[in-house]
Amino acid sequence: MQRPEARVRNDVRQRRVAAGLSQRELGEQLSVSRQTVNSIETGRYDPSLPLAIAIARRFQTTVEEIFHVDP
Repeated sequence: MQRPEARVRNDVRQRRVAAGLSQRELGEQLSVSRQTVNSIETGRYDPSLPLAIAIARRFQTTVEEIFHVDP
């Protein structure tokens, strides 16, 4: 029996906007493109573990506080 694929939601957009950052600015801080930030925010791309950790550190929180797995 196959398990349904888990979906990952995230709060990157909300935290970025609250910090007053554009997608370009956040991308520069994380050494990724604006398009990568957009893809993460819209759920089209799940970041690698090192990038997820970098995002969490940028917002001074944990990966689990930003990324949420839905069954």
